[in-house]
Amino acid sequence: MQHTNKLSPFFENINFERDDNSMVVNFGPQHPSAHGQMRLILELEGEKVVKAVPDVGYLHRGMEKMGENMIYNEFLPTTDRMDYIAATANNYAFSAAVERLLGIEEKVPRRAKVIRTMLLELNRIISHLFWLATHALDVGAMSVFLYCFREREFAMDLMEDYCGSRLTHSAVRIGGVPLDLPAGWISDLSEYINKLEDNIDMYESLLTENRIWKMRLENVGMIDEEMALSWGCTGPTLRGAGVQYDIRKEEPYELYDELDFDIPVTDTGDSYGRYLLHLEEMRQSKRILTQLIQMYKHTDTQLMAHAPQYISAPKEQQMTQNYALMQHFVLVTQGMRPPVGEVYVPTESPKGELGFYINSKGEPYPYKLKVRAPSFYHTGLLQDVLVGVYLADVVTVVGNLNIVFGEIDR
Repeated sequence: MQHTNKLSPFFENINFERDDNSMVVNFGPQHPSAHGQMRLILELEGEKVVKAVPDVGYLHRGMEKMGENMIYNEFLPTTDRMDYIAATANNYAFSAAVERLLGIEEKVPRRAKVIRTMLLELNRIISHLFWLATHALDVGAMSVFLYCFREREFAMDLMEDYCGSRLTHSAVRIGGVPLDLPAGWISDLSEYINKLEDNIDMYESLLTENRIWKMRLENVGMIDEEMALSWGCTGPTLRGAGVQYDIRKEEPYELYDELDFDIPVTDTGDSYGRYLLHLEEMRQSKRILTQLIQMYKHTDTQLMAHAPQYISAPKEQQMTQNYALMQHFVLVTQGMRPPVGEVYVPTESPKGELGFYINSKGEPYPYKLKVRAPSFYHTGLLQDVLVGVYLADVVTVVGNLNIVFGEIDR
C-alpha cells in the first residue's frame, strides 16, 4: 500500500516552509497548561508567534448525537461532562431549554428557583476559584494555587452535602430540583461566603500588586471590543474587552431579575484586566447568595412543577395513588413527548453564554440537539490573540481565557 503525506484541508494554509529565522512548533496536545487535549500549531520568528492554528477534537465524545438518542431526563447527567468544572451550569441550561419547550417555565416552584440560583452562583465561585488556581500556577504562583483549591474544596463540600457529588452534580431536574436543602446547609453556606470575602482579599494581596504577576499579565493577550464581538466572545472575555453584557441582566432567568448585583466590566482588554474581573465576579456571587438566603426562608416547600403530562408526581403520591405510579412508570421507561417545535435558551455560565438548541418532532427523543459552548469560540479567538505574543506568554493567554475542552469536543 502506498502511503502519502497529504495533510488534511484544515492545515493546507499553513506554510511549513521556513527561512533561518522561523520555525513551526507544536504546543500540545498534552501540554499541562491547556487543561485538556488541544494542539496549537505555532509559527515562530525567534520567540514571537506570527501564526497560530488551534487543532481540537482529541477529546470528542459525540455528546450532541448522544442527546438525540436519549430521552430528555436520561441525557441530563451527560451534560455534567461538558464543562466539568461547572456541572450545575450545564444541568440548568439543558433543563431550562426543555422547560421552555414544554411550556412549564412558569410552573417551576419558587423554592426550586431559589435553590437552583443558589447552586448556579456557588458553582460560579467554584469555577472561578479553579480558574484562578490553575492560571496562577501556570504563570508561576504556587501559593495561590493551594489557597484557591482549599476554598474550592469547602464549596464542593456544600455541593456534596446537597446532591452527594462533588464534580458531576446532576443537581437540577427538568421542572425543578430533586431535593430540598438539608438541615444546616444554609448556615454552612452563610459561614462560607462570609469567609470568602477575606480570602479574595488575600488572593489580591498576593497577586494584584505583585510585580512579577503584573509583568506577566499586563498588556498580554490583548482583546479589543471589535475582536471580541467578531469572534462571538461572551462572559468575562467579552466584559474584559469593555462590553457590559451579561445574560443574567439582558435576558433574566430564574430569580436574577429580583436580585441586586452589578456586572463587572473593564476596557483594558488584557489578561490583567480579566483577572481583576474574575475576582469581582466572585464578590458579586457572594452578594447574590446573601440575598437568596433570605429569599429561601420565605418560600413554600414545593420543589417540582405540577405538569403530570411531563413531570412525575411527588414520591408520596406515587406510593399512594395508582395513577401517579403508572404515569411515573411511563415517563421513566418511555420518556415525555414534548410539543413539536424548537427552542434556544441562553444562560450565563461561568465562562460565557451556554445555550441549548432543541428541535422537537413530538417524540421522546430530540430530533436535533445543539450546544452553544463559550469555550469553543474562545479557542477560535486564539488565532488572532496569539499573533505577536511571545512563546512564554502563550501559556498565560491560554490559561487566562478559561477554556475547558469538555465543552469544545462535545
